Amino acid sequence: MTSLSPADAERLRLAFQRCRDMEGTLNEQLRTYADASRQVFPAYGAAVDRLVERLNGNGGGETAPRPGDAMPPFMLPDAGGRLVALPSLLEGGPVAVMFFRGHWCPYCRLNVRAVVQAHDRIKAMGAQIVAIMPETQEYTEQLKSDSGARFPILTDLDNGYALSLNLAIWLGAEIQGLLSYQDIAKFHGNDGWMLPIPAVFVVGRDGIVKARFVDPDFRKRMEIDDLLAALEDASRER
Repeated sequence: MTSLSPADAERLRLAFQRCRDMEGTLNEQLRTYADASRQVFPAYGAAVDRLVERLNGNGGGETAPRPGDAMPPFMLPDAGGRLVALPSLLEGGPVAVMFFRGHWCPYCRLNVRAVVQAHDRIKAMGAQIVAIMPETQEYTEQLKSDSGARFPILTDLDNGYALSLNLAIWLGAEIQGLLSYQDIAKFHGNDGWMLPIPAVFVVGRDGIVKARFVDPDFRKRMEIDDLLAALEDASRER
């Protein structure tokens, strides 16, 4: 099975830099990167299309909490090892709980960067962000440092919390082979090849989900303007 050559890896790195620096919305950046990635590594693009089709056919993420549902609580370690609990965060205002695949994922890095750029506006409205990934603390710290994130990035080891929300998926042998240049087992501390579906849950102070974005296609994310609008609406509720 074809993996990524060093030359193609460099082409993707340069494509990522161009997308990161381009004007436009988050999803415009993501689409531009997806198009560049498909040109450089067409086998992976086609495999992701098949994965997304399979997940959609299985209702991937459909049963995750919806607006009006109570958001199940969590207590997970941050990059420094401190346990962070959802109920404690909600004492300070509404929270956007965001799931990411990992520090290695360019789509996640673009997404995190866009959230970092909006963080002052989010904080000004009395809202908060918390990110959750299946990677060990070494790599959540790396993403936090590289992105300049001022919000917690938590470790969901073995995807336990994601599994409880029906967000965790097995990538399958085809994707594993194509991603063999990434040391996912080292990043996760296991070789299960499970990842969360990237998702956002805007949770009000009352612990109820006010808005969500769940899409099995990790190349699509909640637009920043939609995130800001949902957090602002949640901030107005008392």
